[in-house]
Amino acid sequence: MKALVVETSSTMRAVLRRILSMRGFEVSEADNGQQALEVLRGMGAADVVLVDWTLAGMNSLEFITCLRHETAHDTTVLMLAEREPGIRELHRALIAGADDYLTKPFTSLQIDEKMTRAGLTWQ
Repeated sequence: MKALVVETSSTMRAVLRRILSMRGFEVSEADNGQQALEVLRGMGAADVVLVDWTLAGMNSLEFITCLRHETAHDTTVLMLAEREPGIRELHRALIAGADDYLTKPFTSLQIDEKMTRAGLTWQ
C-alpha cells in the first residue's frame, strides 16, 4: 500500500509518516502541490493521499483536481484542515475530488476511521 503526505509542516509530515508506516504503508512526502505531482509521477498511483488544506503555490483544490485527472480515481484523498471548513469550502473540496477531511489536531484513530469510511483497508 502506498501513501502520499502533502503537508507544509515538516513536523506534521513526520507524524503522519509514522502513523501510516505503522499501518504498513510505504509513505512518500511533499511540501507543496507541484512537488506532490512530481512525486506521484515517480511512485505511480497512491492508495491514499493526505493533503494540507493550505498549500502554497498550487493550492490544495488545484492539486486534487490535477491528481484526479492524472491518476486512477480510486485513490482516497483526505484533506487536513486547521479549522472546521465552512460548507462552501467543503463543497469545493468534494467537487475537486476530496473524499473526506480531518481537522487538526487529530488522532491516529480518527485517520483510521476516515480511511475505513472511504473504503480503504490496510494491514
